[in-house]
Amino acid sequence: MKQLLQNLRDGKTIVKEVPVPTPRPGMALVKVAASLVSAGTERMVVEFAEKSLLGKARSRPDLVRQVLDKMQREGLVPTLQATFNRLDSPMPLGYSSAGTIIGLGTGMDGFKIGQRVACAGGGYAVHAEYNIVPRNLLTPLPDKVDFDSAAFTTLGAIALHGLRLAEPQLGENIAVIGLGLLGLLTIQLASAAGCRVWGMDTNPERVQLAEQFGVSACQRSQAVDSAAAFTANRGFDSVIICADTASTDPVELAGVIARDRAKIVATGAVGLSFPRKIYYEKELSFINSRSYGPGRYDASYEENGQDYPIGYIRWTEGRNFSAVVALLANELLKVAPLITHRFPIGEAALAYEVITGKKKEPFLGVLLKYATGEQKVENKTIHFPSSTASKTAAVQLGILGAGLFANATLLPALKKVKEANLVGIASAGGLHAAHSGSKFGFHYACSDDEQILTDPEINTVLILTRHDSHADLVVQALQAGKHVFVEKPLALNNEQLSAISRQLSVSSEQLLMVGFNRRFAPLARSLSSFISQRTEPLYAHYRINAGAIPLNHWVHDSAQGGGRIIGEGCHFIDFLTFLVGSGPVSVRAAALPEGGKYREDAVSMTFSFADGSIGVVDYLANGDKSFAKERVEVFCGGQIAVLDDFRVLETVRDGKRKTVKLMGQDKGHFSEMQALVSAIRSGQPPIPYEQLIGVTQASFAAVESIRKNGEKVNI
Repeated sequence: MKQLLQNLRDGKTIVKEVPVPTPRPGMALVKVAASLVSAGTERMVVEFAEKSLLGKARSRPDLVRQVLDKMQREGLVPTLQATFNRLDSPMPLGYSSAGTIIGLGTGMDGFKIGQRVACAGGGYAVHAEYNIVPRNLLTPLPDKVDFDSAAFTTLGAIALHGLRLAEPQLGENIAVIGLGLLGLLTIQLASAAGCRVWGMDTNPERVQLAEQFGVSACQRSQAVDSAAAFTANRGFDSVIICADTASTDPVELAGVIARDRAKIVATGAVGLSFPRKIYYEKELSFINSRSYGPGRYDASYEENGQDYPIGYIRWTEGRNFSAVVALLANELLKVAPLITHRFPIGEAALAYEVITGKKKEPFLGVLLKYATGEQKVENKTIHFPSSTASKTAAVQLGILGAGLFANATLLPALKKVKEANLVGIASAGGLHAAHSGSKFGFHYACSDDEQILTDPEINTVLILTRHDSHADLVVQALQAGKHVFVEKPLALNNEQLSAISRQLSVSSEQLLMVGFNRRFAPLARSLSSFISQRTEPLYAHYRINAGAIPLNHWVHDSAQGGGRIIGEGCHFIDFLTFLVGSGPVSVRAAALPEGGKYREDAVSMTFSFADGSIGVVDYLANGDKSFAKERVEVFCGGQIAVLDDFRVLETVRDGKRKTVKLMGQDKGHFSEMQALVSAIRSGQPPIPYEQLIGVTQASFAAVESIRKNGEKVNI
């Protein structure tokens, strides 16, 4: 299928051929008929992408700070590689479309094949021939609403949510500053709500268009006098700012024309420097509107389909979508007069020349159009004939998942492994698989996991998907007769882990490896060698400056990510297991008070081992990310070893110190991939299965101990 993409590195806006996506549970596959180009959000993205590296840095100093912190922790080369990889990743554009459902994932009761729908959401309702969209971002369309009009649904919901925040009453005076697409929708909605509406814009043509909708409007030079006359010098009850400008003039004007204790709502991106005197004297309320309404940015609502009870939240984003569609059907909201341009998807780049001003012509509603008619889904696979990888290599790889970790870390490492042939790569959306497939020289890219699992040319599957899918995919891949590498964690609960154990017992010819890369790092091997002759138990302390992540991140979700101890803490439990030579037998763990900021990720865990060794893992989300992330200290038999962030290893024995420093950080990903290939050639797992299972069980036990207030839990 054709999809419009933005490259953040070189600034090019292009249409590429990518695999048709595969709907996941709770999602529908929609054949798109029309999508709306956002002259605000999308224009800002394109203009940012077109800046030089220096220009990007100047416009986003917050990101520069993150890069500098990463450089301080990990070194110059890894930081530059990660930065350029992120910039090189294709960015899908668009968030408002309409079309017909042609495929349904599980859990989509209430929707059906052939149903006409409006689609919403960045990353979902993108400019592409096919979209996969979660249920709460889909709105059924009545026959009266054509696809071109329905493509305005998301933008209409933004305008509607802004109006709702103003809480207008019948007969009130409402001002709308900025009569672009968002403003022209807002004045219609306010009029439909029974308000007296006044508008202002710097563009005389948009002022005239507003007047055609029956609204009193004027240009900026006349605004103060016109507003006073319209309100009989009382001022507006509410002012809604729909302008798109870095200037603070809209905010200042809003204060001037508002009445005492009025509400001012910003739905557009404007400068937010407030003139204190007038805002203070009138005791004005200012609200920054957040997109489409309650539910926005809440993964449980948008991705998992969990609705809010109508008795508690009347107007969610989904109910706002439905309201906009109803207004369109009843012709209380008219968008046809707002459409100035239509482009076929193949010529979509021209639309961005219009909205960025490269083509000197006025515009408002810019639509992208898609072929209609036959609904047969084709090209779920993209082939790359230029691939030169060897088909006789010992390891014929299929990859499930093409996210940032795959592109920035594992795939570059795999490209250096001579005995690994990159056959196929899959991602549910298709886009990232196509990008990775082309970039790293795969034979093909697709959107269907099943194609990878059943491909007879593939003998090894790498699972790089979200945590909740790991265990099931491991079992499926083993059943398909494939060797398996799965990123941590191996499983999220004992039920999943038992299913894997049962499958391993019958899949004796297949190997399983978990992505515990740190045990393969060069300095980790040197540390292990240093203590290899020990004759007594060791003490090891592993401190991780993990940094906080938002509580709504999917990693914190017990069903999707398992939490940070199971999801990432298993890495460090494995490292202790590697040093001791066997898994822990018990654990005591305690967490700092969460205080609404942490979630079982400011934790100290003490593990006991069968030989008497003790290992402590301090996983801390309450530090400063600019500080080094990891430090390991080992004490044993008169010896001390200190490993700092996999860049420096210091050992002390008999009063003699030895220090080894690497040019850059090496956490063992390349060596890990080499170990995978060697294991498949030899038929011996690189990490004993009892350690893989034991480490995973230990992570479960640590969480159990936290929840039992530090009670000892046997593993």
